[in-house]
Amino acid sequence: MGCGNTFFTLVTVFSVALITYNIIISANAPLKQDFPGPSNQKSRTGLVFPQDPIIKMPVDKQIGPEIKKKRLFHTAVTASDGVYNTWQTRIMYYWFKKFKDEDGSDMGGFTRILHSGKADDLMDEIPTFVAQPLKDGMDQGYIVLNRPWAFVQWLQQANIEEDYILMSEPDHIIVKPIPNLSKDGLGAAFPFFYIEPKKQETILRKFFPEEKGPITNIDPIGNSPVIVGKEALKKIAPTWMNVSLAMKNDPDADKAFGWVLEMYAYAVSSALHGVGNILYKDFMLQPPWDTEIGNKYIIHYTYGCDYDLKGKLTYGKIGEWRFDKRSYTATWPPRNLPMPPPGVPESVVTLVNMVNEATANIPNWGENGYRFHSPDNGVLRSSLTRKSFGTKVFGFS
Repeated sequence: MGCGNTFFTLVTVFSVALITYNIIISANAPLKQDFPGPSNQKSRTGLVFPQDPIIKMPVDKQIGPEIKKKRLFHTAVTASDGVYNTWQTRIMYYWFKKFKDEDGSDMGGFTRILHSGKADDLMDEIPTFVAQPLKDGMDQGYIVLNRPWAFVQWLQQANIEEDYILMSEPDHIIVKPIPNLSKDGLGAAFPFFYIEPKKQETILRKFFPEEKGPITNIDPIGNSPVIVGKEALKKIAPTWMNVSLAMKNDPDADKAFGWVLEMYAYAVSSALHGVGNILYKDFMLQPPWDTEIGNKYIIHYTYGCDYDLKGKLTYGKIGEWRFDKRSYTATWPPRNLPMPPPGVPESVVTLVNMVNEATANIPNWGENGYRFHSPDNGVLRSSLTRKSFGTKVFGFS
């Protein structure tokens, strides 16, 4: 019993001494005003220790949802029901699906806005909204005027879940996942070198009066590619439609702007509603002038690609090798297009490779059974009799 009492007494004395020592050390230790983290937890080797998970958890609960929240955008492509627009849209949609759910993507839903006024055979393949075209003759042979009117109908009638819209076109091929490039109430748009508001100030002042601000408020953009807030676009679209019609009915504007008239109309309308745009040159590349993919998101194959067999560009002259979308206005491009000769830039090689992959995997490519209209009723219509129309206001605010 004596030995037991002695052992118990020693343990008690040692415990009291240890507690007293810890109290003294804690009382004299300097207080730290910040939480432990990578900036103040370094080993002697300079390596950063991870944060204490007990401290980190409440911080994550507070700011985590803001960091992880995606700002999804809905991709919208306007198209006619002709073969020319149809094969391009099928390729575009193929690559949209390939990249939609990859890391870095903010791509949400997709809609083909078909402005022919009636359903076609792609309704089950591609999500489609059928819009009515302008009244006969109102486009004066410039079918692109149907685009803003189609957007007005879609924005008013469709249930669009996303808060942002990417306006795209059939001849766009997505080359990597697209994030939401817009921010702080600004749209995100590709700058076009041939949209020159300052140079065209005299004409543009008819549609953008001086009280609206300097002409530099008009960005050098078209409507595509543009990522913009849905609510902002709902305000812009009716103005875009009416400004497009007013420009088409103004001889000076029609002559000066030509085939990019509707692009100028969107740029003006965006400025009229005070929606500025972040200009992203890496948004898009346009072969053959842009030769490398780099950090671009979209290939826009609006220009013909003509090369000799040595890989030299022969633009303006049909090359020994060529890829030009206009070669397929009334027929489907064949599967397995021939690859360009050695020396042709990466951008053109990538374009042909991506077209070939899409056509190899899209079912019923170029086969009979699809009902499409001839180019006379589609994108190539260009020679209707010009009539005199006043600016048509459709009553949208």
